[in-house]
Amino acid sequence: MKNPLRWFEIATADLERAIAFYQDIFSIELRRETCGDCPMALFPYEEPFPSGALVAMPQLQPRDNGTLVYLDGGADLNGVLARIPAAGGQVVMEKTDLGQDIGHIALFIDSEGNRVGLYSKD
Repeated sequence: MKNPLRWFEIATADLERAIAFYQDIFSIELRRETCGDCPMALFPYEEPFPSGALVAMPQLQPRDNGTLVYLDGGADLNGVLARIPAAGGQVVMEKTDLGQDIGHIALFIDSEGNRVGLYSKD
């Protein structure tokens, strides 16, 4: 197994609010799609790398203490972290050095109440 990540889904209570939040903090455009009856918004990606989506389905509920996904925070997490409060989220762990040249992480609560991680090499 070279890379265990293949797909992730972040639950939403309000898909449009969540789309606006993630587009604002990452300065990206999410692609809206529907899978069956499930509306979703896909994060941009390039083949062969995996991706994920914001999803609106009754079986998934936003949580701040469930599985933790770390998203790519770019070259420096501080840019993304600075945009989180204005977009409707909360930074719960500032940029933290993992030591030994592993990189940096941070945690935030998104507009839906999910706890999500950020990672950057520098």
